[in-house]
Amino acid sequence: MAIATESQQEQKAAEGSTAVEKKRWTLNDFDIGKPLGRGKFGHVYLAREKRSNHIVALKVLFKSQLKQSQVEHQLRREVEIQSHLRHPNILRLYGYFYDQKRVYLILEYAAKGELYKELQKCKYFSERRAATYIASLARALIYCHGKHVIHRDIKPENLLVGAQGELKIADFGWSVHTFNRRRTMCGTLDYLPPEMVESVEHDANVDIWSLGVLCYEFLYGVPPFEAKEHSDTYRRIVQVDLKFPPKPIVSSAAKDLIAQMLVKDSSQRLPLHKLLEHPWIIQNADPSGVYKS
Repeated sequence: MAIATESQQEQKAAEGSTAVEKKRWTLNDFDIGKPLGRGKFGHVYLAREKRSNHIVALKVLFKSQLKQSQVEHQLRREVEIQSHLRHPNILRLYGYFYDQKRVYLILEYAAKGELYKELQKCKYFSERRAATYIASLARALIYCHGKHVIHRDIKPENLLVGAQGELKIADFGWSVHTFNRRRTMCGTLDYLPPEMVESVEHDANVDIWSLGVLCYEFLYGVPPFEAKEHSDTYRRIVQVDLKFPPKPIVSSAAKDLIAQMLVKDSSQRLPLHKLLEHPWIIQNADPSGVYKS
């Protein structure tokens, strides 16, 4: 049996994904495989589209639970936004369908799974690995912001790792398509910027703050403003009570980058295109955007 070259395989995958996008789906179009994970409103399964043999992740959400939590509008927005994004560091949403009880999202399959689990396993990442991930996320967010999409919930739980080791932003549940400032409080407490904690208007610079928190967590294994009580976390965020513990040992260049992102005045945060020019990123990030262990 001949082995397809990489470019043939890529072409086949592209054809497969185009086939996955273009039609009206039902559950009968898929062979359902093992469960990949469970979310708040349902489960994710490995699946194969029968006609093209394209491997996907099928997210199954229960309508009753979506309704109960009043998130149908949020799901509609998530689908609308994610289905239009095309970037190597953003998980593709090929399409969706539904029946009486469930909604099904057809998603790109990220073979290496959840980054959160990887971080728990390693405790913290090397500077090379962290820089490679942060640079690829900065590029993905530059792309989103160029399309007037603010993500608003960047955190390890919302990131997946593809087959080559590339990072994928996977969850757009809190994202918003906007041309102006917003007031909604959303996202995850440890990752919330001061402007959201204080319920003042926010813009795309919230994503720079979250990326700074993420960079810190990659290098230290915990988010920077973590505290036992929610109220203490709030206070530490608002005061930007940023401390760098002595261990693990982290370079001063990495600390400098984090400090330039975690700035209370959102207009003074390091812009993402400048982040990509920062000495720490240039010295450590793999230009391919793929971390090779």
